[in-house]
Amino acid sequence: MNTLKLDHIGIAVEKIDAALPVWEGILGLPLHGIEEVSEQKVKTAFMPIGESEIELLESTDPEGPVGKFIAAKGQGVHHLAFRVADIEAALTELKAKGVRLIDETPRYGAGGARIAFLHPKATGGVLVELCERK
Repeated sequence: MNTLKLDHIGIAVEKIDAALPVWEGILGLPLHGIEEVSEQKVKTAFMPIGESEIELLESTDPEGPVGKFIAAKGQGVHHLAFRVADIEAALTELKAKGVRLIDETPRYGAGGARIAFLHPKATGGVLVELCERK
């Protein structure tokens, strides 16, 4: 699999507006934009840092994945996202290796990226996202 870099770190927050003073004000990260991804039941805010980004994730539905995460574990690191050159090739390779996937085919995420998640049981308890950006 051609993993290019750490694309972003996803952080679940109760409210993006309440979290921005930490990330913008204290750490000085610029807000790149806020976007709602209705399919994922989430609102996202991206903040670039070097070659990567911090992604704040606010649930728009308590029954969505981020809402359930916050209910169970509270705010905090939700996932690590790795940029890959070809997400379909990466998923094919991972399936052939017997890696448990949440998404067997890519879907669209924030910023027009094509994404797919690996099951945390396959990655030592860490939710891993693969991300392809053109």
